[in-house]
Amino acid sequence: MNVFSSCWNSKRHKDGGAMCDEIRALGFDAIEASHGLSLSMLPGIIKAVDEKRIRVEGVHNFCPAPLDVPGDAPDAFRFTSHRAEVRERALRLTRETLEVAARLGARYVVLHMGSVELFRGRAGTRQLERYARHGQLGSREYLRFKGQLVRRREKLAPLYYERARQALEALLPKARELGLVLAVEGRSHLEQVPGELEMPRLLQEFRDEPSVRYWHDFGHIQRKHNLLLLDHAQYLAGLQGLMFGAHVNDVQWPARDHRAPFFGGDVDFETLLPRFFTRSMPLTWELSPSVTAEQIREAKQRWDELMTRVPAAAPDAGRG
Repeated sequence: MNVFSSCWNSKRHKDGGAMCDEIRALGFDAIEASHGLSLSMLPGIIKAVDEKRIRVEGVHNFCPAPLDVPGDAPDAFRFTSHRAEVRERALRLTRETLEVAARLGARYVVLHMGSVELFRGRAGTRQLERYARHGQLGSREYLRFKGQLVRRREKLAPLYYERARQALEALLPKARELGLVLAVEGRSHLEQVPGELEMPRLLQEFRDEPSVRYWHDFGHIQRKHNLLLLDHAQYLAGLQGLMFGAHVNDVQWPARDHRAPFFGGDVDFETLLPRFFTRSMPLTWELSPSVTAEQIREAKQRWDELMTRVPAAAPDAGRG
């Protein structure tokens, strides 16, 4: 199911309806209302939904953006914060987002769960990316720093993992009440929660709860793949049966994500899509505003051809 995130064009519009019309002109009849949306955009989106000009398939937390936070800041209030008042604010804003999602007729809400505080005032994953850009991927310096990062994360992670788990527990009653899926997103940085080993564990804890599922992000996970932090296909294989949908975007080496598919990026959509996804899943294009409409139309033509090879039923994770 093709969906398109409003992060691509929300800043170019003052009216939510006009934003939806531009997306529909690209060949998408459903959107994900992204975290960058201002409160003033919602009436236009609601009008477009009520007039059946567009369908809202999902919403990305926090939506609308908090009035007291400048710019687009989905991580301004973290479930993993050391400050109890920040964690409570994150929960309150998320419950408000769930209400907005229900009013828009959405099925899911994408969540960022937080981060492990690693090196205060120092680089973590960003330093690994700098090594990669300078041709030092796999070098002695790279491996030494990566090992330091991984060991420190392993030591600190349990506290932050537990806070993330508790946040899902706290949000579940509202999600159940509104019939929404809490879609826990795979992130791009080693510091972020849940990590590649924690995600299957977290989702298994909620396996019997249909209101909690995994949300893949092709660009985020490819960035980790590029840095030798995981294997993209193996990671997806470990999450079969727990996944709800995905953000579609490509990566220009090593870490420039939110690019249009099939324009020289690193993601192997040809292999990953037929093996791990189904046509019934929301596959939401989440692209940078710098991607052109012409690129999107060209990519979508190839994407639609590829989707004919994607199964309608649940795929066999061992296939391919």
